[in-house]
Amino acid sequence: MTSPTTVSGLSDIPGVSARRATRPVVVRWGEHAVQVGGGAPVVVQSMTNTDTADPEATARQVRELAQAGSELVRVTVNTPDAARHVAALRNALDRMNVPVPLVGDFHYNGHKLLTQFPDCAQALSKYRINPGNMGGGKRRDDNFAQMIEVACRYDKPVRIGVNWGSLDHELLARKMDENAGRAVPWDAQAVMRDALVISAISNAQRAEELGLSPNGIVLSCKVSHVQDLIAVYRDLSLRCDYPLHLGLTEAGMGSKGIVASTAALAVLLQQGIGDTIRISLTPEPGGDRTREVIVAQEILQTMGLRAFTPMVVACPGCGRTSSTVFQELAASIQGYLREQMPLWKTRYPGVETMNVAVMGCVVNGPGESRHADIGISLPGTGEVPAAPVFVDGERVVTLKGEAIAEEFKVIVENYVARRFGAEHGELPSHRPGVVARHPE
Repeated sequence: MTSPTTVSGLSDIPGVSARRATRPVVVRWGEHAVQVGGGAPVVVQSMTNTDTADPEATARQVRELAQAGSELVRVTVNTPDAARHVAALRNALDRMNVPVPLVGDFHYNGHKLLTQFPDCAQALSKYRINPGNMGGGKRRDDNFAQMIEVACRYDKPVRIGVNWGSLDHELLARKMDENAGRAVPWDAQAVMRDALVISAISNAQRAEELGLSPNGIVLSCKVSHVQDLIAVYRDLSLRCDYPLHLGLTEAGMGSKGIVASTAALAVLLQQGIGDTIRISLTPEPGGDRTREVIVAQEILQTMGLRAFTPMVVACPGCGRTSSTVFQELAASIQGYLREQMPLWKTRYPGVETMNVAVMGCVVNGPGESRHADIGISLPGTGEVPAAPVFVDGERVVTLKGEAIAEEFKVIVENYVARRFGAEHGELPSHRPGVVARHPE
């Protein structure tokens, strides 16, 4: 797994509001603990889409998500068969040395599954409860109480997650009736947003009354539209000090899902709201589930809130760069950096903050490369076929020929070892002849 770090406090970043003060909630498995809220860095989480009744397949996907950087992974627990296999899933992950905490996602029958399968209740590190899917009236109250009692028994935190697609109908009807009596009624969307916030907070208070620690509660109010999400979480953040989980409930596919999630979460994070996030992307058929983890990381990293892996700055290309060389090199370098992180993160603390520039022509290439920790400016159309390399703002070598990509990777590798490994006694694994091959 990656070991991401905080870049700086929110209040240290221009334009970003001070971080909202929240209670700390610790989600743990064995000695491995993840703190949500209480000033901790914003936590990245994701969810499997495998059948939890297949613990081997689910364990493989959990491992992939954890290796990509998901600090919590949620799994569906919807049937007795799924609940029966959660302990086997946990055991499989432990054998793989993947200590990421598992969050059980419960709807409708969670009260039964947690009481009927105590091994499941113990193997999970956190429960996700949706009060809107637990029946109505006294039945809902009893079912909710059963789940909270199990959480108390095994000392597990919970996320009380309300969703506008499954909002408590009785509460919504009552709020609509109250609204009808106002001198100036709100619009229906505003009433629904208010009902979401009230549902989340009232259920959290009920959980505390049932004995759950206030440091064992995370809240979420999931909706599908950007402006509704911003409005709901602004309101929710003013009414409580529980840590908040952010995310659109159904962001969508591809660029639409990424854009919608970024638009909503960036506004809230900029205002200091949010303690853990998930990007709910609909994957392409057979698509890589880890994409949602990478998008979550990139939102936080591009905002300067956390660092996960060295970032590549690359120009978009224009008529000056009819060659695809810089595009291919940028993609190759970004992939190379991600591939190296499992090793680098243990050997070279701080390497995730490194900036790399891969530029396509002389207009901005040298300048951007000087601003980066390490950068290369490739020749554009009609330019001299040479690629100057800049390290810490200084031009150190010019690469030529067919092996520029591989030579640049070696320069990056040696730079990482020298800069981030020196204080740990590491020596650069320099390959002779690479930098000196085409000297100035």
